[in-house]
Amino acid sequence: MKLGLFAINYGTCADPEAAIEIARYAESAGFESVWTGEHVVLPSPQPAGFSMAPTLPFLDTTVALSLLATHTTTLKLASGIIILPLRHPVLLAKELASIDVVSNGRLIVGVGAGYVGEEFAAFGVPIAERNQRMDDSIGALRALWTMQRPHHQGQFVSIDGIDAHPRPVQRPGPPIVVGGESRTALRRAITTADGWYGFYLDPPTVRKVVDSLRRLADEHVRPAELGPLEITVTPSPPIDRDTIEQYQELGVERLVFLPQPDAGPDERHRPVPLEQIKRNLDTVEREFAPLLTAQTGS
Repeated sequence: MKLGLFAINYGTCADPEAAIEIARYAESAGFESVWTGEHVVLPSPQPAGFSMAPTLPFLDTTVALSLLATHTTTLKLASGIIILPLRHPVLLAKELASIDVVSNGRLIVGVGAGYVGEEFAAFGVPIAERNQRMDDSIGALRALWTMQRPHHQGQFVSIDGIDAHPRPVQRPGPPIVVGGESRTALRRAITTADGWYGFYLDPPTVRKVVDSLRRLADEHVRPAELGPLEITVTPSPPIDRDTIEQYQELGVERLVFLPQPDAGPDERHRPVPLEQIKRNLDTVEREFAPLLTAQTGS
């Protein structure tokens, strides 16, 4: 099991210097990856039950990952997640391929359908179209990264008679990880993605998702070139050795911790002081990394 850190582009890490410092610290502590979150805009005033204030700062994912690519050497750089229906896939394919080149092949592309109605309205994108746009855009990204003569015919984007270089360093392209727990999202992970990402989930919820993924794998063909589906989870508290073992038993291959791992639902997006994030990274590395190494034999 691999260790990751979430929120490398927002809250405390919306400050570029803080993001660089934390990414380097995570790399030196043995973390495998850092993950961004994404909201281009947030509803204002803050709706009841919504965990993010409209003043919460977010660096753009592609800008943040490009910055960190130049200040780290081995750390994987992941989007967790890009709201794909709000992005034009032709432009995004160029941006992500460029990050993979700048980072020498360290990009993980996490994408999701999104859920904030106000955000979709600001873009003029009907939220009812989000799933069709997701599937269309993933196809376009793959075409631009992998085909000698890129071709894609979709409802929202069509590609023919063009090319785009440089191609990603990773071949056939950066791994695509799909987020979301709906049946549609899980089906999409099975049929189009290298991995699935679940955010702020406890082991019982992950168990239900894994069971659903197994059923869907019997119903839908997974392309052989995708290989086994990698499961990534941001765990919800409480987090101890017993829960870590439960995640492992469920086949989770990567845990992406919050800057404050024991944060409750209303606190999970709140900025955490820089030095506290470092102490939390030390705690995770000290308490859980030896356990994971011993059980995986790595």
